[in-house]
Amino acid sequence: MPQLALQFVVSTMMVVLCVSIHGFGLFGLSHALRSEAAVERLRRIQPLSPRGVAFTLTIVIAILALHGVEIWAFAFAYLITGAIHGLEAALYFSTISYSTVGYDDTHIAMQWRLVGAFESILGMVLLGWSTAFFFRILGRIEAH
Repeated sequence: MPQLALQFVVSTMMVVLCVSIHGFGLFGLSHALRSEAAVERLRRIQPLSPRGVAFTLTIVIAILALHGVEIWAFAFAYLITGAIHGLEAALYFSTISYSTVGYDDTHIAMQWRLVGAFESILGMVLLGWSTAFFFRILGRIEAH
């Protein structure tokens, strides 16, 4: 299989994996917040109260954990494919790619850099999805 086609296959697999992780993760958070007990508690939370702040921090940490899992997944993909040697370098490159900071692509083998570009596009989409989800959830407590 030509290298370009292999990059597209690996990128596609990683996109599907990370979108699935993110979707199921946000679905799980949303489902947990829709239970009768959770809805009742949300009605009694004042946004700027200690409970409101704790609720907000919990949601933020959960969302960050999802992004962390996705960043680690790409780091392992880089290690498995041999695109990057060393866990620290793979994790660093994955983090700067996912966050779209993207300092440079000197950490990744030239024949795998398209995967890093796909990770950047995916990171932008998933960060936006998380932001929309977060504001929707915050709107629930402020509406009460």
